[in-house]
Amino acid sequence: MNRKNTYAIILLTLLAVSCGVENNIKKGEKFLALGEYYDAGMQFKTAYSKTPAKERNKRGDLALKTANCFQRINSSQRAVAAYQNAIRYKRANIEDRLTYARQLLRIGNYRSAQKEFELILDSMPENILAKNGLLSAKNAPQWKKEGSKYTVKKQDFFNSHRADYSPMLSGDQYSTLYFTSTRNDATGDELSGITGTKPGDIFFSEKDEKGKWKKPEVVNGGVNTANDEGTPAFSPDGQTMYLTQCLADGDYPRYATIAKSKRADAAWGKAEALAISKDTLSSFAHPTVSPDGHWMYFVSDMPGGQGGMDIWRVRITETGFGGVENLGPKINTPGNEMFPSFRPNGDLYFSSDGHPGMGGLDIFYATANSRGELEIVHPGYPLNSHGDDFGITFNGLKNEGFFSSNRSDTGRGWDKIYSFVYPEILQTVKGWVYEIDGYELPAALVYMVGDDGTNLKLNVKGDGSFEQKINPDVNYIFLATCKGYLNHKEELTVKPAEDSEEYTLQFPLANISIPTLIENIHFDFDRATLKPESTTSLDKLVELLKENPNITIELSSHCDYRGSENYNLRLSQKRAESVCNYLTDHNISPDRLTPVGYGKNRPKVVRRKLAEKYSWLKENDTLTQAFIERLPADQQEICNQLNRRTEFLVLRTTYGLFDKDGKLKNIKKNAEKEATKEGDDELFFE
Repeated sequence: MNRKNTYAIILLTLLAVSCGVENNIKKGEKFLALGEYYDAGMQFKTAYSKTPAKERNKRGDLALKTANCFQRINSSQRAVAAYQNAIRYKRANIEDRLTYARQLLRIGNYRSAQKEFELILDSMPENILAKNGLLSAKNAPQWKKEGSKYTVKKQDFFNSHRADYSPMLSGDQYSTLYFTSTRNDATGDELSGITGTKPGDIFFSEKDEKGKWKKPEVVNGGVNTANDEGTPAFSPDGQTMYLTQCLADGDYPRYATIAKSKRADAAWGKAEALAISKDTLSSFAHPTVSPDGHWMYFVSDMPGGQGGMDIWRVRITETGFGGVENLGPKINTPGNEMFPSFRPNGDLYFSSDGHPGMGGLDIFYATANSRGELEIVHPGYPLNSHGDDFGITFNGLKNEGFFSSNRSDTGRGWDKIYSFVYPEILQTVKGWVYEIDGYELPAALVYMVGDDGTNLKLNVKGDGSFEQKINPDVNYIFLATCKGYLNHKEELTVKPAEDSEEYTLQFPLANISIPTLIENIHFDFDRATLKPESTTSLDKLVELLKENPNITIELSSHCDYRGSENYNLRLSQKRAESVCNYLTDHNISPDRLTPVGYGKNRPKVVRRKLAEKYSWLKENDTLTQAFIERLPADQQEICNQLNRRTEFLVLRTTYGLFDKDGKLKNIKKNAEKEATKEGDDELFFE
């Protein structure tokens, strides 16, 4: 009886174990079908450990399933161990061996990887991934030994105990850092079946007044949900965020999609999915926007690519998106090309595990060489490592910023944020476009022409600024334009430099619909004779009129309320005529000028910026005699000074454009407009 009981217990135990194994396999297959690789891998791993060693084929198959799941979530150490078991049980085919070899690269085991790739190439001599993998295994140790000028530092201030990745600098002065994190502060309570951590949310950190980063916070508003959100990118004006979403569905596989969120004041709104293609069975992820704002680049595994995940682009239009284009075999490989981003100089950065690199995803960039041909550059070590290196972002035009890497955690695949700096001599120009006596003009355009063939049209940021790389021994002309404003031109000659330097330009634009103050115009007391210190401002007005040859202006002079009305009218008229005489003496046609003296009849109206300067004034206050006499003596004198002014007002913008019969003359348009075939139709030059 005892022996029978023992056999019965053993039989029941084996049946229970068998049922448990099958249950684990069933759950694993379900998770795998939904793309929940972490949960699937853990189920297959448990089933493997429960399966008797004598069931070699079954253990080998379960090891292979486990390996395939863990390699999908970049848990490379686990994947390598599982592949080794599958190989030991002879259940791995040649494609599996290729994936195993690529995982060996990810953990920096170059010697073993080289042997695997050589074995694979015996069977598949033309396989591109095997060829490039062998090059990687052979060259990576030397690249690491040689190093580069890059300095890389782990940024623990931004990092948590979970994954933190895809940093993206934003803001007019790059003072906000957005990134993705699966830290405990992320939205939602459930763990992701894909990664085994909380679903990713978008976080941000801002610089304080002293330039130090503040503690990261989750982005409020509707952009984050209980699902995965990440890899944020922004339109040039900073008002649209593009991001990757992976929405949960208990019955269907999870396909990554691209969504966008609009900024309202300081908050980001609910993200709305974008219809880039009619393909609903492919993933769309990792969006970024070209510096000119005309293209969105993204990653997808849709048909028509080179294999794996490819980088594509689609034109951004006012009504949606245009046609989708694959970037082609120069950039894309049968492996994975992911996380595209742009350096502001136009170089396209991306990560790839298909090009020869140091291991997993390596950072590359595409740039034009001296012959104008597209060239793919590998920046070397330590920007790249044996792990995954990706998601790079730049601090303006400087070759410095942040990126993400799992180089220190290839076991679990958790990514961290790193900083990088590459020393280089960089000459740049930074300019601000703003209204004279007013605020920034974010709708402005700046045309940049150089005698080296440079011909660019630059958008300005929300603060009216722009920044652009410039070259030594080149003469540049910059023309700032904005609808409703006069043009302003600046010239710049760049000399060779031994250190990085930044030139600064100012572009004050005159509003054509309101009077514009001409500052620092001074006359002798009780006379209309211009003082010598007035010539600087008047010379600028001469240039303004030459830059805008199709305008006529009213040149007005104003007095304070003291003195008789007739006296003030006569004096202000003579002063206005004196200014016009100066302009005509400097080759401005007199029929473009209308001098008017208003005396004290048109007191100054306070605008917002002036009200900010003087707290006791409010916007739209009119500095009449009655208003001024209610103020203290010192404030009265300030108001009288403000009333004593010289201004100009644009009367016409069509001077010289039409012949005597009223027909438009054949005036040559500016070189920038001819080159770009687009621009402001009001923009003309003589």
